[in-house]
Amino acid sequence: MRPPLPPFTNQTAIAKIRAAEDGWNSRDPGKVAMAYTPDSQWRNRAQFIKGRAEIETFLTRKWQRELDYRLIKELWAVSGNRIAVRFAYEWRTDQGQWFRSYGNENWEFDAQGYMASRIASINDLAILDADRKYHWPLGRRPDDHPGLTELGL
Repeated sequence: MRPPLPPFTNQTAIAKIRAAEDGWNSRDPGKVAMAYTPDSQWRNRAQFIKGRAEIETFLTRKWQRELDYRLIKELWAVSGNRIAVRFAYEWRTDQGQWFRSYGNENWEFDAQGYMASRIASINDLAILDADRKYHWPLGRRPDDHPGLTELGL
């Protein structure tokens, strides 16, 4: 089991989202993949991914390309075993160009609390280093760091 379990309330959905954010900010593909069902199905931008092995491969490539990755997620809506999330993350290329990637995700969970489906729409915006808003050390976002709404994102 991977609590909190559905059906979600606003409070348990927020806890589930923060756990997902923390996992992705670890940049550990194996750890992150374990939050999904063995046959989880994703649409990430225009890419279709199925199962933990493909998720782990995808995330390994992602974090080799998206350096200094830092992510914030926020609840948009919740109903039963589904959660809608908005997010923004900052990252840079190996040439030093920074980006802020904005998006929305639709999540569906099984009864054990594992994500069975993830549909993500994402847009990338090139930003200057001076325009970055995420400056915490790599890893988990500090509890006192502002969220998306507080940052005006």
